[in-house]
Amino acid sequence: MLNHPVKIGFAPTKRDVFTNPEALTIRRQIKERVLSLGIELVDIEGINEDSLLQFPSDIEKAVKIYKEAGVDGLFCPHCNFGAESVVARIAAAVGKPVLLWGPRDGAPAPFDGRTRDSLCGLFATGKVLRRFNVPFTYLTNCGAEEESFAFGVRSFAAVCAVVRDFRSTRVLQISTRPEPFWTVMFNEGELLERFGLQVFPVTLQEVVCELERLEREDAPAVAEAMRDIRRRLNCGEADEEQLLRMARLLVGVQNLADKNGCNSVAIQCWEPLQRAVGAACCTVNGILTERGLPVACETDVHGAVTSILLQAACERASSVFFADLTIRHPDNDNSVLLWHCGNFPPSLAIDAKARALSVLHNPFGDCASQSNWEIRHGDITVCRFDGDHGEYRLMIGEGKGVDGPPTVGTYSWFEVDSWPRWERHLVEGPYIHHCAGAHGRFGHILYEACKYLGIEADPISPRAEEFRDRWLGR
Repeated sequence: MLNHPVKIGFAPTKRDVFTNPEALTIRRQIKERVLSLGIELVDIEGINEDSLLQFPSDIEKAVKIYKEAGVDGLFCPHCNFGAESVVARIAAAVGKPVLLWGPRDGAPAPFDGRTRDSLCGLFATGKVLRRFNVPFTYLTNCGAEEESFAFGVRSFAAVCAVVRDFRSTRVLQISTRPEPFWTVMFNEGELLERFGLQVFPVTLQEVVCELERLEREDAPAVAEAMRDIRRRLNCGEADEEQLLRMARLLVGVQNLADKNGCNSVAIQCWEPLQRAVGAACCTVNGILTERGLPVACETDVHGAVTSILLQAACERASSVFFADLTIRHPDNDNSVLLWHCGNFPPSLAIDAKARALSVLHNPFGDCASQSNWEIRHGDITVCRFDGDHGEYRLMIGEGKGVDGPPTVGTYSWFEVDSWPRWERHLVEGPYIHHCAGAHGRFGHILYEACKYLGIEADPISPRAEEFRDRWLGR
């Protein structure tokens, strides 16, 4: 799985016509400020006398440094006017998200004139980046000490994480979709050709074989999984054998994902799986998701991809959850029930004491485990990657968790600005009732990431202009 921090290539630039040494001071101040935000930088120190991009001869050397370091994005601060052609050619060669910004210029000296013209250079670089067909993120000209700068740089780092993780997505597909779920059909070849997304299908028999191997070998990982389940949850309703089958399933799915180098899972969670392994995967899905391996129900491959996008956007500050949009709130016209039968991560429970397992009493035998709890309130971002007829979009929206009637399963009553507008937008497609959610406001990150992914950003609320304004620090 992709747990490593984002690396940003530090690409400060100057134009040699400005001889004032202020650019060198600005370079140092910007680097110190970005490092203070906890962001890893790959510097080009020593590339020339000033360690600032300015000459055509800098291009090949800089590209080599960035590629060998495996940067996830480029930050191109203009320490004075900057060298627009050098920046654009490097950005085109590196092929990663680009953050364009320059520090706000000071007042001109009465008799000496201007010393930097950073803003003027940003107009030039923006145009040349467009000529090279290089998408870029623009952070408004401001002081590096301002909060809007810190917010923008952190947000850009999250955009880089979204792009990196999306382009590296490998989905473990466990079995076929449930027959009634025509909604989760997907075009595997198109996902690979368009986006480089890889799907690794395994059968239920392969899952059974892996679980039988774990049982034969009395694998220590299963014992550790049992301890982990007990640490996270109240397991009183399930007996030892039921917990053991559940622990084997948890370890088995993780092993199959690791074997195939997958960073997400789409699982056939219905009766065939439960019959085959003697366990339900609801709680298993939640624990794996909490560990950083998001699992989508009903073999929803697009749902697994969605979860990867949102997990990267929130930088794992909070676990994502995979939900159905189910029913409207009985009293609140702008609230809807985000629900699933027990797969929300335990850490999200509004009450830690409520994190209890329940046993499914099926005609073919009892299975652990389902979960029943409400998740905490507060800001929530939801999204859905989906498409049809060769067109792919990312639905993006924000709302908040509110009070509502209790129910079984794991759930949140989700309030938005206008549910009727959301409802029409979702029904008219290309979406379904599945979405991924995470606590916090990450819509502007997802919106910005789409320009690098070849996906149409499709915000419901806030609107696109509001997401763009958020990058202005508003």
